[in-house]
Amino acid sequence: MTTATELPAPDPSSTLTVPGPAPTTDAEAAPITMLNPDFPFSYDHYLAHPDGLGSVPPALYGTEVAVVGAGLSGLVTAYELMKLGLRPVVYEADQIGGRLRTASFPSAPGVVADLGGMRFPVSGKAFYHYVDLLGLDTQDFPNPLAPVTSSTVIELAGQKHYAETSDELPPFFREVADAWKAAVNDGAKFQEMQQAIRSRDTARIKELWNELLPLMDEQTFYGFIAGSESFKEAGFAHREAFGQVGFGTGGWDTDFPNSILEILRVVYTDADDQHRLISGGAQRLPEALWEHSPSDMVHWPEGTSLASLHSGAPRGAVGKIHRDANGDLVVAERWGREASYPAVVTTCQSWLLSTRIHTEEALFPAELWTAIERSHYMQSSKTFVMVDRPFWKDIDPDTGREVLSMTLTDRLNRATYLLDEGPDKPAVILLSYTWNDDALKWLALDADERVELMLHSLEQIYPGVDIASHIVGQPITVSWEADPNFMGAFKANLPGHYRYQQRLFTHFKQDKLPESQRGIFLAGDDVSFTAGWAEGAVTTGLNAVWGVVNHLGGTSAPGNPGPGELLDEIGPISLD
Repeated sequence: MTTATELPAPDPSSTLTVPGPAPTTDAEAAPITMLNPDFPFSYDHYLAHPDGLGSVPPALYGTEVAVVGAGLSGLVTAYELMKLGLRPVVYEADQIGGRLRTASFPSAPGVVADLGGMRFPVSGKAFYHYVDLLGLDTQDFPNPLAPVTSSTVIELAGQKHYAETSDELPPFFREVADAWKAAVNDGAKFQEMQQAIRSRDTARIKELWNELLPLMDEQTFYGFIAGSESFKEAGFAHREAFGQVGFGTGGWDTDFPNSILEILRVVYTDADDQHRLISGGAQRLPEALWEHSPSDMVHWPEGTSLASLHSGAPRGAVGKIHRDANGDLVVAERWGREASYPAVVTTCQSWLLSTRIHTEEALFPAELWTAIERSHYMQSSKTFVMVDRPFWKDIDPDTGREVLSMTLTDRLNRATYLLDEGPDKPAVILLSYTWNDDALKWLALDADERVELMLHSLEQIYPGVDIASHIVGQPITVSWEADPNFMGAFKANLPGHYRYQQRLFTHFKQDKLPESQRGIFLAGDDVSFTAGWAEGAVTTGLNAVWGVVNHLGGTSAPGNPGPGELLDEIGPISLD
């Protein structure tokens, strides 16, 4: 997640599918990037351009701009505004990091659990711009049957299948993967779109996507697969298995009610393949942005960081946003302190603008409020335990197999991941990673009750393996829907919601809005077309930076047009 967690959607090029032909041309050999078909703007090239992201008039240096939320999107926004000579003022209700939240086990602070976003696709080039800039180490994430995963068990209806590579799975799973591959190629021009993304052919991307949009907007994920010829021919058992254990990162029947557009955006861009984790935890990225001193700033002296501009801590939770008589935007903290700004960027979960933050209704058009209120969020639950060592790599003398494997199942746990830093160190088991209805089953249970049920399920799959005897310390668990500052893991649009997403995403370009509705900008992964992925948090933050600079009278660098300059040309189309 999105957050920034990660959306759990299957990928037709992932490890349990039939691999396609090897690339034969330079264009085919180019990497897939998260070049979103709704707005295929190359944010990675934009960030890497030597002329930078633009400038503001020197008279505005030091001007304060409010940024609500210290998650990844908020800190990218604040970091880039600081580099341009503005003074971001960051507000945070809880802790720096947002849904890139990492918890440490109290008895071993170096052993961590990523409660939100934990695996990041290499196609997210704007995200990795900051990972690389800040010198963070990454490692391959142990997804099912990934090269770094030594063994995987798929258990369905009491039948257990052990595999170290996809070739060792029964033919049935290959049939399921083939059916999905055929469905997405026949019904959504998967290969053609990936070829256009590889070559960054924005005209072709838009041609393909704009043709599919009106056909797909009101279709569910399940409706798409059930209506495909390949799954009709394969039968219900294949659709059921596709939903329960799927392939790649697992089974995603909890996504079935969502719009097929959400899934296509993920699989086109390889967002569900080739994942890496951040060593030491995902929260290291936003924390590093907070502390980092850029070398290419204007106005601010060398050594300036977001932390130093805030004397070490962001401001508190926001309780109210309104416009004063002079036209400035007033941000009031929950305990009363107020400050006025010429511009405000809100990166919090968008529902908070009507539930926990008293936001003046006139600041947004009525149709934008509708889009905010109709947002559909996914629930998500995780439960981790620390164990004394990665005992799962022990070999059962009777079978010659590892005693415990990365596990996909139709039982309560759904997915169990095994994480370690070496044979002689404590390790971590993510006992259960669930979504929506599966996540809600855990909501009323405390951490110990969750662990007991999860161990009971795993005992049915691995009889005789005493997982409990290896557990040390207290479990760590999270249900994002229970957190009042999030109320869910990330947004996943329902059928018919494209128009809402279009309004939210394009709000950063405000030339057609009345003056009374300018100057406040939405950002965050739920504003993006790739909600649940950290890439969306980064890119919408960059959109907001462009919006603020433009609003204050600044400009993009002449040789590096920003997202606002290209939005009309290659942005999301209207369906009306």
